[in-house]
Amino acid sequence: MKYRICLLLMLLLSGFSFAQITFDTIRTDTVKANTGIKKSDKSDVQILDEINQKNATQGVVKYSPMKAGLYSAVLPGLGQYYNKKYWKIPIVWGAVGTGVGIALWNQKNYNRYRNAFVAELNGQPHEFSNIPGVDKNVLGNAQDQYKRQRDYAIGIAGLIYILNIVDAVVDAHLYEGRKDPDLAITPVVIPDQYSVQPSKAGLSFNYRF
Repeated sequence: MKYRICLLLMLLLSGFSFAQITFDTIRTDTVKANTGIKKSDKSDVQILDEINQKNATQGVVKYSPMKAGLYSAVLPGLGQYYNKKYWKIPIVWGAVGTGVGIALWNQKNYNRYRNAFVAELNGQPHEFSNIPGVDKNVLGNAQDQYKRQRDYAIGIAGLIYILNIVDAVVDAHLYEGRKDPDLAITPVVIPDQYSVQPSKAGLSFNYRF
């Protein structure tokens, strides 16, 4: 009986020692595994600031229609430069420059025929005196024609100048709308409900208030 009690005590002590060794091993391995986790160098405040910056609403770029119109009035094409519509600048300059050039060319010819007409009326020699068939009627009609063409060219150049201002103002006014996700043109498929024709591709203009 005494031997049995001693044997039982030895088994209990052996089991307790094995459990303690196993627990210590598991605890040590767990600590080693946790030490492999890299600690972040950023503080909680910095991380929160980064999250707020990423979630912040993006600012909408706006242009002043008044400034755009004023710039275009001072110099054609300057309002388009302000609106970052650089491709329109050569078009504006070419259109206005062509109108002004035609007006100046007609003004030059009008002066020539006007001087010759006045000299013909006064019986004085002029640059067209030696040309057969050129009389005061021909010179008068020529000066009237060049004067009319000059006036048309000035009117067209003035109209292009005004359109240049209007274009700059409208572009500046609608710039925010073009960046608005509520204003969009998207491709759609248009079904034909009243015939057997196949569906057609098209564009959809969407605007949400």
